[in-house]
Amino acid sequence: MKKISLAGQILIGLALGIAVGAIFYGNEAVAGYLQPIGDIFLRLIKMIVIPIVISSIIVGVASVGDTKKLGKLGGKTIIYFEVITTIAIIVGLLSANLFQPGAGVDKEGLQKTDIGSYVDTAEGVQSHGFADTFVNIVPSNIFTAFVEGDMLAIIFFSVLFGLGVAAIGERGKPVLAFFQGTADTMFYVTNQVMKFAPFGVFALIGITVSKFGLDSLIPLGKLMILVYATMIFFVVVVLGITAKIVGVNLFHIIKLLKDELILGFSTSSSETVLPKIMEKMERFGCPKAITSFVIPTGYSFNLDGSTLYQALAAIFIAQMYGIDLSITEQLTLMLVLMVTSKGIAGVPGVSFVVLLATLGTVGIPVEGLAFIAGIDRLLDMGRTVVNIIGNSLAAVVISKWEGEFTPVPLEQARKTA
Repeated sequence: MKKISLAGQILIGLALGIAVGAIFYGNEAVAGYLQPIGDIFLRLIKMIVIPIVISSIIVGVASVGDTKKLGKLGGKTIIYFEVITTIAIIVGLLSANLFQPGAGVDKEGLQKTDIGSYVDTAEGVQSHGFADTFVNIVPSNIFTAFVEGDMLAIIFFSVLFGLGVAAIGERGKPVLAFFQGTADTMFYVTNQVMKFAPFGVFALIGITVSKFGLDSLIPLGKLMILVYATMIFFVVVVLGITAKIVGVNLFHIIKLLKDELILGFSTSSSETVLPKIMEKMERFGCPKAITSFVIPTGYSFNLDGSTLYQALAAIFIAQMYGIDLSITEQLTLMLVLMVTSKGIAGVPGVSFVVLLATLGTVGIPVEGLAFIAGIDRLLDMGRTVVNIIGNSLAAVVISKWEGEFTPVPLEQARKTA
């Protein structure tokens, strides 16, 4: 196995998981055996993410040391995120209106999946306003934020702490050395955890296929094909043009992140690759101060794949029920998605939660989500890849915008990474 790359091992785990899941479709005992393996892998990832984010941001911010410069960086980052996610929503709406994936779909022939686990969370999000997003960034108890994995609150605290370390000068050097050592240690731990990734992927995809089977894909095949085609269009055209504008080849970034993209696709989790993305984009030429701030923040504000899917899925459900949304209603849907999709990343099934909180505002029956819940995991795999590429490119764009990008040849970046 040592001669096979991590990407190759993950692909083998993915193929074996699909085969096992298909063979034992409907066998709950198999899922029971595989679930602990998948859970252990996801827990290992969650265990290392927060220490890496905290230590990396503190070290990065302390190295900047200038409040004005940091404020400028934050402002540019948020502006970029808003522009790109708005384009993602528009692309999703245009695709759904152009290709009409929900037209003529027979609801009676579709299998319903229970979405009750998302309802309670969505009720809280429905009262989630634009001002609430910014209020919730400030933690009332930082230890509670650590326990709950509230990434925005953790980022806010880490930025302030880093500025404090920089402000006290020489007295802050031992503290800075501690967090630098913590970051280096956790990146080493990450490399060890990644060795377990093929087994985690095998278990997680095996559970999914054994639970839903491959037959469940056929009735919603048009939706799945359109979602993936639209996401490919968004990556190649929108993100590709964005990368070209700043003088970077997007496919170089994709090649650099090959292992992380395969792992994110297989697990449907961006969290699993956050540490490695930060490390590799730094190797690619982005300064630590920018990667450690932009990429974790993007996990809450720059979910391109998720927002694109939410817009497309909302129109699909409306079409399935024969509801013709006017331009005004679709603009309302876009504005609501722009607000509700911010600041609640990290919630399990975040795209479903956002849709549940959004559909009712334009008169779309929320129960329509029960028809597509069965294939959501497979769509989530694609969304995760787009989110990863979008946030990685964001680090390059902001680095270029700040004039701090140092180009590194792809082959050299791949070797050092």
